[in-house]
Parts: sequence; structure tokens; C-alpha cells
Amino acid sequence: MDLFASLAPAAPAEKVFTVTQLTRRVKDALEGGIGTVWVQGEISNHRRQTSGHHYFTLKDAGAQLACVLFKGSAQFVKAPIADGLMIQAFGDITVYEARGQYQMLVRNVQAAGQGSLQLRFEELKRRLAAEGLFSVDAKQDIPRLPQTVAIVTSPTGAALQDMLNILRRRAPYLHILIAAVRVQGAGAEHEIADAIRMIDAESGESLPVIDTVVVARGGGSLEDLWCFNEEVVARAIHECSIPVISAVGHEIDFTIADFTADLRAPTPSAAAELLAPDREELLADAVQCWQRIARAMQQTLVQERRALDLTARTLRQTDAERLLLPWRQQLDQCEQSLSTLVSTELTARRSAAENLRLRLESHRPDQALASFSVRLQVLRERLQSRITQSMERSAALLKQSSSLLRTLGPQSAFERGFTCTTDKSGRVVRDASELKLGDEFETRFRRGKVKGIVKEVSSSGRPAK
Repeated sequence: MDLFASLAPAAPAEKVFTVTQLTRRVKDALEGGIGTVWVQGEISNHRRQTSGHHYFTLKDAGAQLACVLFKGSAQFVKAPIADGLMIQAFGDITVYEARGQYQMLVRNVQAAGQGSLQLRFEELKRRLAAEGLFSVDAKQDIPRLPQTVAIVTSPTGAALQDMLNILRRRAPYLHILIAAVRVQGAGAEHEIADAIRMIDAESGESLPVIDTVVVARGGGSLEDLWCFNEEVVARAIHECSIPVISAVGHEIDFTIADFTADLRAPTPSAAAELLAPDREELLADAVQCWQRIARAMQQTLVQERRALDLTARTLRQTDAERLLLPWRQQLDQCEQSLSTLVSTELTARRSAAENLRLRLESHRPDQALASFSVRLQVLRERLQSRITQSMERSAALLKQSSSLLRTLGPQSAFERGFTCTTDKSGRVVRDASELKLGDEFETRFRRGKVKGIVKEVSSSGRPAK
């Protein structure tokens, strides 16, 4: 048994609260003990619902407070409500019972100066604008029909998936390269800037030629998007020789990257639509162009017919038959020449097409494989024949060498009664003078061998045991 559990006093049934009862008592204590107050802080995580209600967080260096501004009160608020703004909020401290979270029901808002992030944003914006980084003259045109696009974004973000879905549907021909980076948190701005510089440097080198770069991220608070407000990212975009589209956050979100880029897209999905005109729209444009050409041709034909009729009437009035006769003959000759030329050209084109068909037929993989199989079979049979012949020649040569060895080898000498004497190192002794007293020797006979030591050397030069 748990010692501490055993020491805990039993709880009287009338003093045990449910979660709802306890939460209501906390709510009553907050509303009664604090009530209506003014609170100053910086707005963060602001969102406005379609209902007209505003939800945001007031924070300072040490804490944060959840706030709700309902539509009925919001219509009387004149001060702006946006992330990064420093405000003074007036309202009631209460508890949102469903979550057990204390919050402030805001009744009124008044500006208290901009927040630190917003001040940094405005200061950097002014400085870079003075340097000309936002100049319209420095911006490049975005290709209408790009072939290869590099997207600098998080590989796990929903923004990337939305863009890929749109691009696959609208422009399946488009080549897409993804530079995976972090888009939030400390150091993310350096990853983004390095990715842009790498794409610019390697385009056409280790990478394909890239037409457009897209820097993308989904929505978030001012803090979440802050890496796109850093100077290093702005300068990387400005220095990039490839056109850059900034697609960061939602339509209401503006970053330094948006001002520096060659084009700002309100959302990542909008950037994908800008990159890839819909195929149906392109086809419709082509049809309209064709229709305009057809109308222009029709108008030209009508004008030429009128001019021809006018000329014909004039010629009829001035012996038209005599004047037109040489032209008619020339026209007949031209028609005949054109017919001959067309026939010759068609024959040549048909012949060329037939040649191409025959060449294509001769290069069919199945026929090529069949031809290679026949050649391989012939080579296999030829190789087998050569191996057999080589083995037969080798066997005959081995047999001949074996016979010669039996005839000329040392064994035949032994069969005739000769012996072979070697010293202790195995060297053949050909003369008795090669041995000295005390040397060991070995004599081999037809069958067996004997070993001995030189005791003396006879006058005939033969060693004696």
C-alpha cells in the first residue's frame, strides 16, 4: 500500500468538487476579485473569424493572456488590431470553462504604440527601401510559361502540397525542384538565404536551368513569419539573377521578402496558379487567335475579290479577252507547274516516310534481339568447336610428351641399370672429386635408394662407403 495514500485523510463527500464546480468557483473568484481591468501588451496570433469575432493573445516579456473581442464590441473599436501592435485592452477577466483557461473578454481597444517586432520591421523596410532594394526598375519579369521552377520551402508544410497539387493539375510538363529549408525558428533565415544563393549559383551547372524561384510558406503569426523579414533573406532575393516570387503567409500578411521579390503572390496556391496558366485557358487563347486569323483572312479575301471584280469590269471595257489571254496562259502554266511540284514533293515525302518506316522497322528491338541471338548462337558453336579442337591438340601433345618422357627420362636409365648419386643438398654428383671425406650422399637405383658417408676415395675416383 502506498504510504502517502494511507496517510491522506478521507475526503468528506460534501467537500468533493466536480471539475465543472471547481472551474465555476475559479471563474467567480476571478470575476469577483479582478473584474474589469485595463491590460497593456503586444498582439500575437491574431485571427478574425468569418463570424466577425477576433481572437488574439496579449503578451509581454514574462507572460501572455488569451483575449476575445466579439463582433458586437469590435464594431465600435477604432484602433487597428494586428500582430505586433502594442495595445491597451479594456475588458473582463473570466474563465473559458470548456478549456479551463482564463481569458479576457475585451470591450474596447486603444493603441499603445507599436510592438518591438513591428518597429524592427518598419525600420528595416525604410532602410532597404532607401538602398533601392524595393525599386520597380530592379524587378525582373516572371516567365509566362516557365519550364523549371525551384521552390524554397519546408518539405513537410501544407503550403508545398497545395502548390504541387495545383502544378500537377495545371502544368504537368513543369519540372519542379524543391530546396528543403526550415521556414520558422532561429537560423531559418540563413537556410533560406543559402538555398536561394545555391540555386542562383548552380542553375545551368549542377542543376538544370531554372526559370523561376518561389519562396513559400503558409500562414502564421508575425513571429512565425519573422525569418522572411530578416535582412539576409532580403539581400539574397535582391541579388538573385533568377526571377523570384514571394508567397509567404495569407493575403493580409506582408513581409520584407514580399517587397524585395520580383513578384508577390498573396498565398502559395496563388503563386502556383501564376506559374502555371491552366491548359484550358491556353487552349481557349489559341482558339481565339485562330478565329482572329480566320476572320482577317476572310476579310482579306473579300477585299481581294472586290478588287478583282473591279479589275475584271475595267478589263472587259477595254477588250478584256485579249488583255487577259497571256495572263490566263501563264496562270495555266503556273497551275501545271504547281501541280507537278506538289506531286513530286508528295512523292518525295512519301518515299522519305517509307524509308523512315523501313529504318524504324529494321531497328525494332525484337528483330535486333533475334539477330543478336543468331549471332550469339553462331559464336557459341564456333567457340565450342575451337575449345574441342584445342583440348584434342593438348591431349595429343600430352600423350606425345609422356611417351618422350618415358623414353628419355631418368626412369628409363634406371630400368637399364644406371644409378643416380646426389649430395646432401640434392645436387647430382657427376664426378667423385665433387665429394670429400665425410660428405653425405644418396644413391638411387631402379628400386629403392641408399645413403652413405664418404670414408675414402679410390684411385679410380669412386667413393667408398
